[in-house]
Amino acid sequence: MGDTPILELRRIEKRFPGVIALKEMSFAVRKGSVHVICGENGAGKSTLMKIVSGIYQPDAGEIFVNGEKVAVDSPLTARRMKISMVTQELNYIPEITVAQSLFLGDEPRTRFGSIDWKKLYADAKALLEREGLHYRLDTKLKELSLSDLQMLEIMKAVSREANIIIFDEPTSAITSKEVDVLFKKIDELRAKGAGIVYISHRFEELYRIADDISVIRDGSHVATRRATEIDIETIIQMMVGRKLDNVYPPKPEPKVGAAALEVKGLGDDERFSNVSFNVRKGEIIGLAGLMGAGRTEVVRTVFGLDPYTTGEILVHGEQVRIRTVQDAVRLKIAMLSEDRKRYGIVPMRSITENIGLVSLKKFFRRGYRDAKTEKRLIDGASKRMKVKAPGFNTEIGLLSGGNQQKVMLAKWMLCEPDILILDEPTRGIDVGAKFEIYKIIFELAQEGRAVIVISSELSELTAICDRIYVMASGRISGELKGPEFNQEGIMRLATMGGDEN
Repeated sequence: MGDTPILELRRIEKRFPGVIALKEMSFAVRKGSVHVICGENGAGKSTLMKIVSGIYQPDAGEIFVNGEKVAVDSPLTARRMKISMVTQELNYIPEITVAQSLFLGDEPRTRFGSIDWKKLYADAKALLEREGLHYRLDTKLKELSLSDLQMLEIMKAVSREANIIIFDEPTSAITSKEVDVLFKKIDELRAKGAGIVYISHRFEELYRIADDISVIRDGSHVATRRATEIDIETIIQMMVGRKLDNVYPPKPEPKVGAAALEVKGLGDDERFSNVSFNVRKGEIIGLAGLMGAGRTEVVRTVFGLDPYTTGEILVHGEQVRIRTVQDAVRLKIAMLSEDRKRYGIVPMRSITENIGLVSLKKFFRRGYRDAKTEKRLIDGASKRMKVKAPGFNTEIGLLSGGNQQKVMLAKWMLCEPDILILDEPTRGIDVGAKFEIYKIIFELAQEGRAVIVISSELSELTAICDRIYVMASGRISGELKGPEFNQEGIMRLATMGGDEN
């Protein structure tokens, strides 16, 4: 493979207003290897990779590609250097088609300089067939799921014949089958001598593909080891700067009351049908199932984002009709979306503005804004959710994924919800931040709130839920209670459906 690293970073530094993101960061990637980077949210992983890919410019330090010092001054320059990146927060244009997205910025041209649409669609069709993806070329990106969008980004990156490919949390929104496809692609790239940088919080994945593992903390390099020379416990201790004995906090005894939400025979004539479940005050229930099973579609309907054609919804024993999000909020239902960027945050706005977005009426008296009340309520919600930031005027887009999630929880807590729907609440956040989110969920349930959690991590559901409903092919295939929890039983219901009750 040769001794010269395919990619080397020396003493990289990066600052944002009020934040030192990277401090003298150095590490190197060997040719034909997968180099995994581990670190808590906010450690600087994504910032570092955005510098490599030309999205950010470093304030100090040097970058070397194949031993040669380079200036990666833009994503276009990175592409010319055969550097490609799949970002954690997907950036896409909702109105363009699948075919257009595959060659965005690199469209084939006619001899007159215009886009050669015939060749673009022919090349897109050939690429999708080669990669085994079955999307309609004229489908607009806004019609695709998060999983579909992630797979398109992954395949677009690997199709560009890059020598250095960066994957930032690539499996956070895709199915286990799609993960296998991705890892096969990574093996092929490694065999061709490419250098792979892989960021993930899913430890079970790391040892399937890692050759080298680097740990960073608070913007600084802590250690680099061969994957065979370091275990998960040591990685976690290096990441958080302390020994973390448990991934999950102790679960308090539930204080369960009357039914807060009942869903009976809910259907939309297309994506799900005859769905029935309930959640009681003080209870945490889980919705499990494979990608596409209908979990998110059902809770979106309960929250008023999508219509339903059959069935009924009861809140505190009374039948209600939820047609809009405003209806849901009035009924004290809140929902944390699986797609923070698309449905959760306003990236260019401050923490204060994001938290106050759905509670503006509380900050006005007689038509005038009450700044003192606004500050008191937002400060209280932020502190309760343990939001970590230089100040509440910081743009939320500059925060780590874990802190963005806490801001979203703080936003909904200002509405004082009785029923809280959390769709993939720990997706893309590190083990330390997950621990804090779990503690918050337990506290909310102890206060008597009804909590619904959707998660693709079965271990998460079995650790925090009181009951779990499993969905398959748009229907509830079974319900499991505490003593019956096991991942094998959940997977059996998720894949076969209806064989058990």
